[in-house]
Amino acid sequence: MKLITKILATAVSVVALSVSAMTAQAEYPERPITLVIPYGPGGAADLSARMIAGAAPSYLGQPILAVNKTGAAGVVGSNSVVNADKDGYTLLSARVGSQMGVPAMNKTIPYAWDEFTMLGLIEVNPFVLIVSPESGIKTFADFEARVKAGEEMTYSSAGVGTLLHVAVAVMADAMGADFEKLIHIPYKGGGKARAAVVAGQVDFSFQNLSAAAGAIESGQAIALTVTMPDRQPIIADVPTVHEVGYPNLGMIVGWSAIYGPPGLPDDVVAKWSSTLESLKSDKAWNRMTKSLGNIVDIRNPADTKAYVENQYKIFDEALHKLGLRIE
Repeated sequence: MKLITKILATAVSVVALSVSAMTAQAEYPERPITLVIPYGPGGAADLSARMIAGAAPSYLGQPILAVNKTGAAGVVGSNSVVNADKDGYTLLSARVGSQMGVPAMNKTIPYAWDEFTMLGLIEVNPFVLIVSPESGIKTFADFEARVKAGEEMTYSSAGVGTLLHVAVAVMADAMGADFEKLIHIPYKGGGKARAAVVAGQVDFSFQNLSAAAGAIESGQAIALTVTMPDRQPIIADVPTVHEVGYPNLGMIVGWSAIYGPPGLPDDVVAKWSSTLESLKSDKAWNRMTKSLGNIVDIRNPADTKAYVENQYKIFDEALHKLGLRIE
């Protein structure tokens, strides 16, 4: 009897060890993670994703492969993640345009703003209105005078429905200007949209400050106003939208987050929540993020959803008022 008891005890121990080993082996992540960037190289989405891909592996224990998958103003890359396996190995560098602006404008795209698993907000990005030095525009007052006079002007964006596009519509509405006189030239990504201003191919563009800071500092672009209540250190001489008399343009604020397909397992959500929380005290990542003009704003999944929902409602209403929604 003692021998049988001993054998059974040994068997139970072996099973327990096996289960423990299996559990340890199954701990997420076990292999590299693909982070889909729904816009082209050089834009704010690309920069944000690549900094995460560089910093987060220290806390995840696995490398992150950042992959640009462009098309349809971020819809192609975003949709690929919505339909990815629900295992946490294909995630999205979520951006305000592809995850808020486009869903607010175009109700026919294959995903809704809240269809993803939101793993956490990372940063917010002030927007800045830029013009080419060759434009002859030196100040916001110069620009405002041209717009209100009904002059035909061209502007670039990262695509229809992106924040770079919607920002101009909201601005025209705030100024009481003729939106039809502002000719939209969409590009594949914020980087190419910014390059079009620098090259003098278009008259102006709203851009993420993080992406446009280099062009502004080098004199390749002139910044007219920034969409924050306070002046930003890297462009301290540029007035805010409040100072130039258009506080409502303060809603034009970008952000980056990490999203996954709907229905991600709790352990994946928990691991990413912990990882993003750790980034709050990561000095190197904070320094790089702030050097680009971004404001670190890490939020948990619930707070991230509440933040995006509030902005979505504001834009949805504005687009409806302007008759720009695609039903």
